[in-house]
Amino acid sequence: MNAPPEIREQLDRLGDKALLEKCAGFRLGKIEGPTSSTKHTLRSLARRWVFLDLEIKEHDAILNDLTQGISPTLRDGFGIGPDTAAELLIVMGDNPDRVRNEACFAKLCGVAPIPASSGMTNRHRLAWNGHRQANAALYRTAIVRMQHHEPTKAYVARRTEEGLSKKDVIRCLKRFIAREAYGRIMVDFRARTALPSAA
Repeated sequence: MNAPPEIREQLDRLGDKALLEKCAGFRLGKIEGPTSSTKHTLRSLARRWVFLDLEIKEHDAILNDLTQGISPTLRDGFGIGPDTAAELLIVMGDNPDRVRNEACFAKLCGVAPIPASSGMTNRHRLAWNGHRQANAALYRTAIVRMQHHEPTKAYVARRTEEGLSKKDVIRCLKRFIAREAYGRIMVDFRARTALPSAA
């Protein structure tokens, strides 16, 4: 930290939360030297961080409610949080029935496998086209499942023993998650569209 020694000594050993509270609570007098100007800057930055953190939490809560309301079945999927659900729902749009099947959805997300070799090797790669944010959302879900989901851990171990690289395993997982997400989204969509006719 490039600050006067007296400020560094106060802040050096503090954790993140205590550091923010300390900086946000600095009392300011007249700015007339390096110490007072550093305190002014640190207080301004800390208060801005606290404000933005509260704003992010507010938006996260709204996104959580929206995605849970639109597609609770999708949100029940392991590792599918509000951000991931929002990206996948954006790709599907207001009329998910336009996406004919899960293979079309996978292609839309850029996780449809295409041949990457000739001859007998039978290797595949993911298509580079498709919605990049949805692809990234599927990647995040795959990583979460690889770390915390026991069936996925077992799958990764088995496929690794078969000789697949980590990249290839993630490719397979993304394709599987796209298939699962499509089914979950369509369950909720059909439930929503059935309500008016049932009334």
